[in-house]
Amino acid sequence: MKISVATKSQLEIVKSLAYKIWPSTYGKILSEEQLDFMLDKFYNLDYLENQLINENQVFLLIEENNKYLGFCAYELNCESSNKTKLHKIYVLPETQGKGIGKVLLNEVEKLASENNNSALFLNVNRYNNAQEFYKKQGYSITKTIDIEIGNGYLMEDFVMEKTL
Repeated sequence: MKISVATKSQLEIVKSLAYKIWPSTYGKILSEEQLDFMLDKFYNLDYLENQLINENQVFLLIEENNKYLGFCAYELNCESSNKTKLHKIYVLPETQGKGIGKVLLNEVEKLASENNNSALFLNVNRYNNAQEFYKKQGYSITKTIDIEIGNGYLMEDFVMEKTL
């Protein structure tokens, strides 16, 4: 497997992967309308480009045999702290359970440590089974938050954190 930093021109790959992954990940948690709203809002190319250029997010792509299997995005020193935020991490449904998410997560943890960040934190939907994955990787829930995203929709999340 190969992990690479996504360039601006590769954000279309990120978008394409999200549209393949999200229905499987969130189909039983969110209404179809909310799912469509969130994909349109968070994975349009202008929004992704803004995250890359103006919000200091680094996108990583993971591939094997010339096929992209997933992506993540992280931000070092998030919120003027010495902590890294994992903004997103997704792998194709057919590859889940094969260690690909763990490879991406370990890469972000390594990069955070190399940049003298003391912890890695992330938001996970309170109803997403991924929180169990994070717990197995040493993350614990630090708080519960609701984030208004428009159209009357909320992201109902746990914030999870791991000391590095």
